[in-house]
Amino acid sequence: MAPLPHRPEAAPPARIGLDRAEAVVVERYARLVRLAHLVLPPALGRHRRILLAHGVVQRALPGLTTGRGEVPVPEGGTDPAGYAWVRGRVLSAALSFERRPRLWPRRLPPPRALRPGLPVVWGLRFLPRAGGTEELALDRALAGVSAPARAAFALAALEELGARDVAALLAAAGVAEPDAALAEAAGVRARTGESAGVLPASHEFDPCQVRARPTDLLSRRRGKRLTGVGLAAVAASCALAVASPAPAPAPVPAGGGTRGEVAPVAGTRDGAPALGARSLTRTDAGQWTDTSRMDFTAWPPRGGRVEDARLLGRALRAWRAPEAAEVTLVRSRATPVKAPASPPRLLYAGDVTGSAVVLLHDGGRVARYTEPLDGSAPPSLEVARTDGADVTTAAALVVSRTKSGVRFLLAPWVSEAGTRDLLRPGGAGQKLRVAGDGVTEAVAGPPVAGTACERWPVVRLRSSSRIAEDHAFLVTDLGELTTAHLSYTPPPGGRAPARSPREATGKAALAAWARIGCRLAGLERGGVRSVNTWDFAEQDLPEKAGRAVWGCTRIGTWRGPGRVLVHLRLPGGRAAPVRLIGESGPTAACGRFGRHLVASTAWRAPSGRWYALAAGSREVRALTVSGHERERGRTQALGTGGAPDPRVTGRLPGGDEVAELDYR
Repeated sequence: MAPLPHRPEAAPPARIGLDRAEAVVVERYARLVRLAHLVLPPALGRHRRILLAHGVVQRALPGLTTGRGEVPVPEGGTDPAGYAWVRGRVLSAALSFERRPRLWPRRLPPPRALRPGLPVVWGLRFLPRAGGTEELALDRALAGVSAPARAAFALAALEELGARDVAALLAAAGVAEPDAALAEAAGVRARTGESAGVLPASHEFDPCQVRARPTDLLSRRRGKRLTGVGLAAVAASCALAVASPAPAPAPVPAGGGTRGEVAPVAGTRDGAPALGARSLTRTDAGQWTDTSRMDFTAWPPRGGRVEDARLLGRALRAWRAPEAAEVTLVRSRATPVKAPASPPRLLYAGDVTGSAVVLLHDGGRVARYTEPLDGSAPPSLEVARTDGADVTTAAALVVSRTKSGVRFLLAPWVSEAGTRDLLRPGGAGQKLRVAGDGVTEAVAGPPVAGTACERWPVVRLRSSSRIAEDHAFLVTDLGELTTAHLSYTPPPGGRAPARSPREATGKAALAAWARIGCRLAGLERGGVRSVNTWDFAEQDLPEKAGRAVWGCTRIGTWRGPGRVLVHLRLPGGRAAPVRLIGESGPTAACGRFGRHLVASTAWRAPSGRWYALAAGSREVRALTVSGHERERGRTQALGTGGAPDPRVTGRLPGGDEVAELDYR
């Protein structure tokens, strides 16, 4: 069997003919352009990165020939040696775009990226097709590693090469430390999960399938007018220069003046006019103490750059037209990205961990505009829903997320902040330092998907006594702009009325969350608003095996629908397993409008005998388990001859029945 064209079984020749190279490029053009696109620096911007990917592949052709037709192309496809040679040229060229001379300023793109080249497009901007949250996560991960690491990742994912082949290709392309690049690429795969190998083949990373959008038409119109005015001014200046002697140079003011400074150029990002920045809504600093609406509308503007009209203008334009502003757009699930209908409210503008950050609120959404100060990456815009926020769900926003941790911007009514490990209920919390502008110190993030869940940091906040008495609550970071509020509903107590969710700060609540906290790991970037755990029943296990607790964890989202996890916590402390009975949704179960619940599972006693366990919530009066006679009570344990597969139905006081959830 002939080797696949992208396999390195055949060593690339030192030089090939132009006909042969052209055939390789034409037949494998899409694959080569995708490879170049993944390796090129994301800081170039999406439009320029697409054009450069095509240019890198097309410039692999000039100057190759040693005689036309010297090496014929085999019939039926591109030869492996020819493809390997062209791929090496493309890889070396793409890697060179991130190389900087030793004294080259960090604020400027590498010199290779500044060179003009074909293809050139006027009046249009090219953008890749929009992907999902997984593609966005991979794009962010690749932006945070070096070009050799991106090349190693792309060669393994697109070319299906092993570590030895990848290292050899990187070394041939001039990479000094291929092993370090392989280690970085492995970190990208660990952060993005099992789908990392197939995501590079998606439309998000295909520079051959793009969307075309016009550039800023108003800026182009103004540019033409300014060009005409400038030419007239130059002509007038030249005429005056001929008729008048040259004036003496203006003296430099004492103290240095403007020597060495460069004025911002009109139309550039730094010199852009503040389009609508002055129209931003600003809340008075003390309004939160005199309102009954405790949400983001009560946040005053904070940060060291709240008067920076240029920065605010760029942030506002990015929200109004993300594609025209060429920002990386991230949004929570089911969050509309349309422009705000009215001037949004300014919440924050300042420098945080090497980036300029602006937070805006339009009544139902919050947007975070992030602009790296050193220009190492393009600006980004993240939008999240916040409609219906309250004193807890509007208590914190993620202002920065880096390798060192997560920094939050706290609401003005938060008087005290600390951290604790959700998985260790008896552990002591730590005080969280908060700057004068409301930004916290870095907090360790939750465990990365696919890694061991050994800790889960949460933030414990306390409301000011001016709005509540002794009100402390927990929030956690689930990878989004907003935080998720954690709460707890205790088991029913006798004939007492149904209990409502309460803050997850008490001893029983922390003990319950310590057992199920790792279940939060599957909720990242799901638009989660709050998570409540409800212990709806307790049951003494047969054969005096201890007491088990039936629980239902409800995940509420900003868009409304929720999902539930039904579980059984067996005795044995924090190390004892938690049995997941099932997952269901969207559903109203386990919430305000779904208070009736029954569940069942098979359980094997220490003696080896099997039992069918069943339980119901507070209003359930009797249970029917897998066709057995109805038994009074809210819990049942029926001995069986083998491993059962029980189903349960409960009876309510009025005679209505409640069936077990349809798990899926």
